[in-house]
Amino acid sequence: MLVRKSWSNEAASKHLDSYFTKLRKSSRHQTGLQVWIDSSGFTYRYAAGKITAYKDASITPNQPFHTASIGKVFTAVLIMKLAERGKLSLDSPVVTYLSPSELENLFVYRDVDYANQVTIKQLLGHTSGLADYFEDPVIHKPMFMQRIVGNPQEWWTPETLIEFTRRNQRSFGPPASRFHYSDTGYILLGRIIERITGKTFSDNLHLEIFNPLQMNDSYLMFYSQPKHTPVEPIQDIWLNKVEISRCSSLSCDWAGGGIVTTPQDLLLFQKALLNGTCIDAASLQYMSTFTHKFRNGIHYGLGMMEIHFEGFFFLLRGLPRLQGHSGILGTHMFSHPETETHIVMNFGSSTAIVRSYRALIEVVTTLKKMRILV
Repeated sequence: MLVRKSWSNEAASKHLDSYFTKLRKSSRHQTGLQVWIDSSGFTYRYAAGKITAYKDASITPNQPFHTASIGKVFTAVLIMKLAERGKLSLDSPVVTYLSPSELENLFVYRDVDYANQVTIKQLLGHTSGLADYFEDPVIHKPMFMQRIVGNPQEWWTPETLIEFTRRNQRSFGPPASRFHYSDTGYILLGRIIERITGKTFSDNLHLEIFNPLQMNDSYLMFYSQPKHTPVEPIQDIWLNKVEISRCSSLSCDWAGGGIVTTPQDLLLFQKALLNGTCIDAASLQYMSTFTHKFRNGIHYGLGMMEIHFEGFFFLLRGLPRLQGHSGILGTHMFSHPETETHIVMNFGSSTAIVRSYRALIEVVTTLKKMRILV
């Protein structure tokens, strides 16, 4: 029986350099690319491109970037910390913490208001029936993403984001009846965190996660500043083929994904999440029980995704499963807990989602050829 020789670190790095260089050169509406891989015995860093919104400055390996929906993991961790301290129960109705007026018309389905039945766990797991302000259909056009690009100076607050769903969208079903991804639900979770702690959402991020883990380049865009100064410029953000990194309309993220960070800081967070520094093992187990399918190949727990590569294509069934989260800008934060392997990528463009997942497959396939992943 022929036994294939495993790839060396040098061969793997050379292969990945060639792959990502070709990928970046062939990409449109994308001006940068970052890849960090951290595993036992293998470290890989790739950074290329420029920041067009900052005098075409070259992207450094640890350049800050907008994480998009990776931020949902942070929101979920803050909720789990409150649960560990007995400040809330995941099974508690949301009305325990938010007023009826705040929830008005958000959970009405076929003329029945289910607001009193919705729980925190359902918001975390996207099973509350709540619409998604970011991508769902609207009663009055334009769609939300078109509005972000078309009105770049529009300022969004948590209140106006919730109001957008209240007035312009409809619930997708009773609570617990189906999975439906909802950024609006995570805005409500951010409000719950503020209500219980008496501190802003951004203060909670810094006090509970950024500061203890020494994530000194991380902050909530528009609401806080990183510990390290001067603040480095963030990479370009391409949404619907328009560069918006300096637009006020980016205030639309907040607790659903408004964090700016660096690959190094995300690695600190990933490792802390797995080793029990961030939350208890029982809390992580709760978050990483992946009971719903987001879409083919992606399953969802409570604020976390699990990648089932065979769901993308059946011939990928031999690849291991990764846990973490991705975002609409081709942002990735995934780990393989069994081997303590961590992968961070930023493509910085909404048109790069498919090719970013193809790149993830290439990374995992390479690590398997190195026998790092089995």
